[in-house]
Amino acid sequence: MLDHVIQGATVVDGTGASAYTADVGIRDGRIAVVGTVTEEARSVEDATGLVLTPGFVDPHTHYDAQLFWDPYATPSLNHGVTTVAGGNCGFTLAPLHPDRPEDADYTRRMMSKVEGMALVALEEGTPWNWHSFGEYLDALEGRIAVNAGFMVGHCALRRYVMGPQAVGGQPSQEQLAAMVRLLREAMDAGAWGLSTTQSTSHSDGDGQPVASRHAQPAELLALSRAVGECEGTQIEAIVAGCLDQFSDAEIDLFVEMSAVAGRPLNWNVLTIDAAVPERVPRQLLASEQARKAGGRVVALTMPILTPMNMSLGTFCALNLIPGWGPVLGLPVPERIEKLRDPQVRAELLRRARSKEAGVFRRLSNFGRYVIGDTYSEANAGLTGRVVNDIAEERGQEPFACLVEICANDELRTVLWPMPTDNDPASWALRAETWSHEDVLLGGSDAGAHLDRMCGAPYTTRFLGDCLRGRRLVGLEQAVKMLTDDPARLFGLRERGRIREGWHADLVLLDPERIDAGPATLVHDLPGDSPRLDSRALGVRAVWVNGVEAIRDDVVTGAVPGRVLRSGRDTETVSTR
Repeated sequence: MLDHVIQGATVVDGTGASAYTADVGIRDGRIAVVGTVTEEARSVEDATGLVLTPGFVDPHTHYDAQLFWDPYATPSLNHGVTTVAGGNCGFTLAPLHPDRPEDADYTRRMMSKVEGMALVALEEGTPWNWHSFGEYLDALEGRIAVNAGFMVGHCALRRYVMGPQAVGGQPSQEQLAAMVRLLREAMDAGAWGLSTTQSTSHSDGDGQPVASRHAQPAELLALSRAVGECEGTQIEAIVAGCLDQFSDAEIDLFVEMSAVAGRPLNWNVLTIDAAVPERVPRQLLASEQARKAGGRVVALTMPILTPMNMSLGTFCALNLIPGWGPVLGLPVPERIEKLRDPQVRAELLRRARSKEAGVFRRLSNFGRYVIGDTYSEANAGLTGRVVNDIAEERGQEPFACLVEICANDELRTVLWPMPTDNDPASWALRAETWSHEDVLLGGSDAGAHLDRMCGAPYTTRFLGDCLRGRRLVGLEQAVKMLTDDPARLFGLRERGRIREGWHADLVLLDPERIDAGPATLVHDLPGDSPRLDSRALGVRAVWVNGVEAIRDDVVTGAVPGRVLRSGRDTETVSTR
């Protein structure tokens, strides 16, 4: 007997093949029948007019901590994501040295700073009852609603072996060998591979460059070589040039890391903007060079524009603009005094609009900011208004106007920059770039920057745009880009397609309604901490390993997800 039958669905199977009408039967967590079901089933539903797809695979998340207090990985699961890749950017919660309990506190403060996770949520919502990476994976086993696989973070490896010297120091040969052993142990326990960062935007809770930023190429290559010695593994890496354009040295590093491992290396995120036409070919040069050298470098890019809010009061992307960090790091009264100084503002604007600001130049048109939440009587009625309009009414320069608004709220004002790349030329360039063999959709950062951005709904918003908006990609290809393409990059065994015998990770959706609602601020994290959330529209149901996990945008309470471990649940994707 079948567990469940979905009758008469329009099946889009993830391969890119044309959609067709069929019944799909589920038994014991697997897809048992695709076609006409004659066997009895415990439950049946009519899916006439609805589309059935494989579960979506998000290749870049930071759900490492959130899964402990939110096993449903919301809102990703609501938006059809059944498998998440975590442990990215060099940051993981394990391993932790058993003789240094203070390492857990350091890790919490680092994650709070660099990935925008509420410190109180990390302290209260996560058990921190592990030391090895395997023990961390075991702590999640059997209690999550999504499938989840994790890279092991370079920062954690360095901290475990070198202690506080991981920040600023260089490992001895013995310490490097210990790091390699620790990485192998993590991969033997199921880690998907290595993640690392060299990005200048990544600083720890003490304001120092995170541990992996101090690694020399020889260390990165030694760890990459170890990745190639284990089955079903990958590399994920971030460098400063990911935000704008790679240097020659960064391209060489990516190429060498992938080639010595014989494994794909993915990076995040390729920003596509017709106003900077030279960026895409420069970034994809790394992929071309890697293939010549026997490696593969894959760029992740988002198929939607993900709004990210800003604030002059708390750490955000504005702090990363060259020259802005020292001013925005001052105590609030001193910060306001500095920001009100015309000479200081002029210098900040100059730095924000300079070539050295790179991709952050996109944030420098302060007249195009929209005022979000406000907190003072002086700012009543400004929410939703554009700064340019307010500045014109007041006879002020836009940045000066914005500063005064924020000062009235003691810098708590929420600011929303309007996108600079929402033009037809940029969308045409995106559609062209998506077809490249080494470009993959993803980069949501779901689970991180919780009160600043909400990238998790990219799946439903993209499908809605493909069906009823710009229609840059057909439905079948769009589904393949969200399912089979990332599944094949990671070597997921029997996931990413609707095929008999494969795992029953499925999404049933209404093509007339599929979309994502606007991001709204909710206070549902441990300690009443805030995050941005978004409703899924038109998602009828989501199954994970054959068990219904979502019905009409509501979690069912089931936790059928699995910790996906390298080798067992992933196969080797060799570049050689």
